[in-house]
Amino acid sequence: MSELKSVTTLPECWGHRGASAAFPENTLASFEAAIRDGAEGIESDVHVTMDDVVVMFHDPSLERTTTMKAIIRESNWHGEDGIHQARTRKAPVQAIPTFAQSVELLMKPENRHVKFNVDVKVQNDPDRLFRLIHEIISAQENWEKDLAPRILLGLWHPKFIEPAKKHLPYVRRAHIGMAPAFAKKWFWDSCETFSMNFAALVTAEGEAFRRDCKQAGKSIAVWTVNAQEEMMQCVHWGVQVILTDHTRRWLDLRTQLAEDFVTTSALASGPSYFLWTNWRYYSPTQMVFSRLAQSYLLKFGGPFEYFPSTPSTRVTASA
Repeated sequence: MSELKSVTTLPECWGHRGASAAFPENTLASFEAAIRDGAEGIESDVHVTMDDVVVMFHDPSLERTTTMKAIIRESNWHGEDGIHQARTRKAPVQAIPTFAQSVELLMKPENRHVKFNVDVKVQNDPDRLFRLIHEIISAQENWEKDLAPRILLGLWHPKFIEPAKKHLPYVRRAHIGMAPAFAKKWFWDSCETFSMNFAALVTAEGEAFRRDCKQAGKSIAVWTVNAQEEMMQCVHWGVQVILTDHTRRWLDLRTQLAEDFVTTSALASGPSYFLWTNWRYYSPTQMVFSRLAQSYLLKFGGPFEYFPSTPSTRVTASA
């Protein structure tokens, strides 16, 4: 790989839940910090309250990161007991943002270059969620030109594919996952981007998947990449996006690579054997993680089946 080629193909930086290493995850302050750092995109998660408010939050319940104990889909946003009152445990203390507030942030003139990776959690009802998301997106002025092209809808479960095509046909789709075989089986023809866990791409199966994506013109985003050695591995793989909690770390390293790729790469890559130093990178471990992830999807999302518009192409499968 030539130095010039390496420099011109450095991955974009997307803030995983914003700049979440420094700020409370999935908050406006975290999103704003990632944008200030220079990230090309932010990633966040969505759930829906009982009174139809789409909120930016990772877990189905609030207690891990906020002072309130509540299950989002069983709670109202508004009212005396509404979860709009929840505040983060981590300082600086922040409120939970809504999807509408996040869109408002992205529509500010200075932020109209920033991409928005929306991670759709499996607990959601796809038709309900995507209808609400469409209402918010389409309420923006010039949304088809200034907003829709910047949104990447991240899907874990195949039951979300057809509702996404129905309600949000104008946004790009990505599969988020931990298993290349699952990605190829259920999402290959419906997604242009694959957002994969770093360790899932280290194995022989992951190497083959990366090669297939390159040949097919599919983009790869990798999460959650916080160590310099892993960042450099993503560079050598030639992926398009690094999702990281440490936006400043990757952006600083990327700047150094652009200035002197050879020297910086040698210093930041770590020992040549580093991929053998972590049990998470081993194929048997990845098989276990993949099975656990699929069990979780089955539990909260139901069987892996969907019904394309052409009845003859119906696809069904179990775990």
